Amino acid sequence: MKQLRALSGFILLTMAVLATARPKAGPEQKCKSGPVDLVFLIDSSRSVRPHEFETMRKFMIDILNTLDIGLDTTRVGVVQYSSQVRSEFFLKTHSKLDSMVKGINEIIPLAQGTMTGLAIKYMMNEAFTIEQGDRPKVPNVAVIVTDGRPQDRVAEVAAEAREKGIEIFAVGVARADMASLRAMASPPFEDHVFLVESFDLIHQFGLQFQDKLCGVDLCLESDHGCEHICESSPGSYQCLCLPGYTLNDDGKTCAAIDLCAEGKHDCEQVCVSSPGSFTCDCNKGYQLNDDKKTCSMIEYCSFGNHSCDHNCMNVLNGYYCTCNEGYRLLEDSKTCQAIDLCAEGKHDCEQICISAPGVFTCDCNKGFKLNQDKKTCTNMEMCNTVEHGCEHQCVNTPGSYYCICPEGQLLQEDGKSCGTCKSANIDLVLVIDGSKSVRPQNFELVKKFVNQVVDSLDVSAHGTRVGLVQYSSRVRTEFPLNMYHTAEEIKAAVMKVEYMEKGTMTGLALKHMLENSFSEAEGARPASRNIPRVGLVFTDGRSQDDISEYAKKAKEAGITMYAVGVGKAVEDELREIASEPVEKHFYYTTDFSAISTIAENLKLNICPEESQGEIEVKDPCACENLVEFQQATMNSLEQLTQKHIL
Repeated sequence: MKQLRALSGFILLTMAVLATARPKAGPEQKCKSGPVDLVFLIDSSRSVRPHEFETMRKFMIDILNTLDIGLDTTRVGVVQYSSQVRSEFFLKTHSKLDSMVKGINEIIPLAQGTMTGLAIKYMMNEAFTIEQGDRPKVPNVAVIVTDGRPQDRVAEVAAEAREKGIEIFAVGVARADMASLRAMASPPFEDHVFLVESFDLIHQFGLQFQDKLCGVDLCLESDHGCEHICESSPGSYQCLCLPGYTLNDDGKTCAAIDLCAEGKHDCEQVCVSSPGSFTCDCNKGYQLNDDKKTCSMIEYCSFGNHSCDHNCMNVLNGYYCTCNEGYRLLEDSKTCQAIDLCAEGKHDCEQICISAPGVFTCDCNKGFKLNQDKKTCTNMEMCNTVEHGCEHQCVNTPGSYYCICPEGQLLQEDGKSCGTCKSANIDLVLVIDGSKSVRPQNFELVKKFVNQVVDSLDVSAHGTRVGLVQYSSRVRTEFPLNMYHTAEEIKAAVMKVEYMEKGTMTGLALKHMLENSFSEAEGARPASRNIPRVGLVFTDGRSQDDISEYAKKAKEAGITMYAVGVGKAVEDELREIASEPVEKHFYYTTDFSAISTIAENLKLNICPEESQGEIEVKDPCACENLVEFQQATMNSLEQLTQKHIL
């Protein structure tokens, strides 16, 4: 700090010398202040007039004439700034005064704005670096000269520069803002902040610091005898003490201030003194509270070593254990044992007693139900007491039931419904376009299209599962595959879907379908079960993002892809989405009103029938007729589904 104070005086002295119009210092008159790395940061904004910039140029040259310039003594760099920052020369550039003066005379003002914060950051990160000539352990000094208010923030970056050890002098001229100067400068401000009325007066400050630079520092040059701190003043010195000490009558030695002995404390029990301060402590058996002044009795239970099985109760100088309700304390006075009323026969349950510590509840064997008295049991007929869901007939068994079908019909995979043939199971995700171009009235037609498709499916938890995704500029899962298990639930949810509007990110929707909709977390059945996965994309326009990557990945993942386009949908994109053979997996119509025809042709529940090694697709129940989607659009889809069934 002594060296920094000397540096502060050094800058101000050189300016003061100029202010008194003394003759230019020769080599023998230069002050020996030790090595210094000095950077001038000069404002060349448009508000600095040409003759004012020339005054500032002369100001820097006059300061250089007072310095001991050299690579081993004082190094100097110059940076000018306006709306941008430019280094005129770095600390390593010049080792002689003449070349520095030449470099300053060649500076061309930038004449733009006043980005002082940007300039300080540049100075800190570029000018004061080892690569540009900054020397470790050599003081860094910056002189900022500006004539206006900064157009950016300076406080934070200046604080960072000061924390890195850069001593900053802020020199303001004319319109400069004092608050900004103080925000940039190092403390104390009276030594580092200067404001003058014009550039012509820029040399009129600093004379008062002349003795601080070149005068004799008695603290350094004499045997001052100060025990703690010696503070120099021109031609004299004084002794000071560290915080917590007071200066003795001899003016040199220091004595500790004992606040405890003087009664200047608020400790409840014990005061522990330190020079000029104190801390509180407590007597044995007590601990200091959060206020660091008062004391509380030590709670031994809080130490965690009491070994109580359940509860620890504090008492003066000790503790004891207790048990929760329903437990009894054993002879070791620490362990708790549950009171088992069932094992002890202290219950009145007719069939099953379920024990809990100190209490019990009654239950019944399988096929029986607990009566209102919560003790006795009655045989139960499941068909009469549960929502069995059997389509034809429910048959009771002890504690359970099963469904049967009339002669000539088969029980379906859901174990409840009946049919002449078993329906194919698929996982179907419909991806519908909710972009702005669809329009609200057409979006309602799209929802009806979805519900027509659902009507053709055998929807159940064990049969066909359906999920719905809507997309525009973003993607939203309306409901996953595992949310609804009946067609009515799905259709009701579809009609509640709200129109998204905005863009058409079909590629993003395909990515969402692949990575999320067909995940087991959202209800897709494991691939090991060979349940066909089918994706149907409905769009009315060109995609605003790339579809190629995820259209390809979806098909590579085994998903059979169908593409349905309306209006301005692009056929090339539909073909790229659709599975092979492409002609059977995509459909296009110019009018939304025609999409109901597509839905009528989507018969996804099919009945298998082998015929010479090939799959013959027929009506879902009679297995005789099937209207093809776009003249056989769905044939390949149903054949794929049948392969997994067979």
